[in-house]
Amino acid sequence: MRGDDVLLLPGWQNSGPGHWQTLWEQQHGCHRVEQHDWLRPLRGDWIARLEEVLLARRTPAVLAAHSLGCHLVAAWAAHSRHTDRVRGALLVAPPDIERPELRTLLPSWAPTPRQALGFPSVLVAGRDDPYGDFEQAQCLARDWGARLEDLGPAGHVNADSGLGDWPQGWSLLQALAGY
Repeated sequence: MRGDDVLLLPGWQNSGPGHWQTLWEQQHGCHRVEQHDWLRPLRGDWIARLEEVLLARRTPAVLAAHSLGCHLVAAWAAHSRHTDRVRGALLVAPPDIERPELRTLLPSWAPTPRQALGFPSVLVAGRDDPYGDFEQAQCLARDWGARLEDLGPAGHVNADSGLGDWPQGWSLLQALAGY
């Protein structure tokens, strides 16, 4: 799989230097979808940006989403007529955006879209994610039509989880894309 086949969809506040998404961008040449505002994300603006990037591509993309980026994929898929522009999606550590403390920080994101995505997907979740419990991840995987991958105690599956460039995640992405 070529890195430029992959669109990276970071979550709230973007992905920092030690995050697997940043390392994939550096090592594999994946393309990060830049958003207009990482600190005050508006769902409609993020959906429009993803649609713009996907329509500008010559070939369908594979999505590698983390945290709020997972909800971006679901919201985009629920509204777009161009889901054929996605070959598959790796959805990593979706937070529970309907929790009161997150709903206050991310007011335009709830409710969570619950429709099937319309393309192959794998949802990866840790059992001790501080932003969403495993049972919630199981429900999202079911609703979105995603295969669930249990990472055990992996926190929010970010730089703090000590994954480095997360080769297991890259393998999941390659398998999802058919490589």
